[in-house]
Amino acid sequence: MSYLGQILQPDEKVLFDGHLHWIIYRRTIILAVVAALCLGVLRFLDDRHGLKFSALSLAFILGVLALAAALHAWWRSFTTEIAVTSTRVIYKTGFIRRHTVEMNMDKVESVDVDQSLLGRLLGYGSVQVRGTGASLERLDYIAHPLALRNAITSR
Repeated sequence: MSYLGQILQPDEKVLFDGHLHWIIYRRTIILAVVAALCLGVLRFLDDRHGLKFSALSLAFILGVLALAAALHAWWRSFTTEIAVTSTRVIYKTGFIRRHTVEMNMDKVESVDVDQSLLGRLLGYGSVQVRGTGASLERLDYIAHPLALRNAITSR
């Protein structure tokens, strides 16, 4: 059962269930593309010029790094929960060492959304929820940040 499912009160309803954007896999994508390019270029050079090092070994190392980056990004996405309920905003990250932040909807003063040009094109951004006396930590790489803001501010 998810963290959200464990802490919901009987009269509380989930209004928005957020998640991290696929852009967190950017290192994986870059490493995989570089591995494929290295494999192609180095194989071409090896065939043409008889290079002594193996293109496969370099591509293998980059492939392993890409796999490690993919697992890290997947784990980060898997262990992160973002939700807006009828009474509070909830952010949870971590599995064994869990970090949770919750803010009652009555305490929310403003919601700031930051999106770069790429973020606007791809649909991700950072969200900062400010409340009376405190603020929720900055939530980066959130998919559909405007929908999250609207769910919080539309009470």
